[in-house]
Amino acid sequence: MLDFLNFGIQWLPELIKGIPITLGLWVIAITLGFFLGLVLCWARVYGNRLCYWVSTVYIELFRGTPMLVQMFFIYLGLPHIGIVFDAFTSAVIAITLNSAAYQAEYFRGSVLSVPKGQLVAARACGMSKWQAIRHIMLPQALRRVIPQWSNEAIIELKFTSIAYTIGVVEITAIAQDIGSRTLDFFHVFLWAGILYLILTSCVASLLGWVERRTYVPGVTTQ
Repeated sequence: MLDFLNFGIQWLPELIKGIPITLGLWVIAITLGFFLGLVLCWARVYGNRLCYWVSTVYIELFRGTPMLVQMFFIYLGLPHIGIVFDAFTSAVIAITLNSAAYQAEYFRGSVLSVPKGQLVAARACGMSKWQAIRHIMLPQALRRVIPQWSNEAIIELKFTSIAYTIGVVEITAIAQDIGSRTLDFFHVFLWAGILYLILTSCVASLLGWVERRTYVPGVTTQ
């Protein structure tokens, strides 16, 4: 225990330097994935046949292949056809595209859980299809999806650690560097795991608060 604490006192400040990169990568990717996921959801549920099949192929492609392979393809593969991104941008794109596929399915399940009669009733009241989706279906679906979306947000925060494989200097990359210098991989990755646990716990608590604040009896569960 004393060795563990001494190691933390010496190296934890350097590990903490990776937190802004980790959180920055996560916030950008999960936000972009959120909006892209909504578009994919709309295409599958309300789009025409072409939109449905394009979104379905996209979702199955990115859910059916490892994120690490996707990240390597963007960072190492695309330069062969003249498309070059730096490491951070490549990681953002990979996590965004992957997360959007999963978020789209969470949104789709949530939208389909709202009774279709509400959409019919809204149209009967004179609303356009888009107005009914925007004002009736979407607000309920977004409230209902929070528990499932919370899991995705936490998973993607942990997946940012994969970015170290292409040179993004986040928590895992710094831990790897410290371990190489000290040869004490046990303590450094134990401390790195604690940092990830703290971050994911904070995100879980925040989203739990959002879920309670948006609770509507009869619309969401608590």
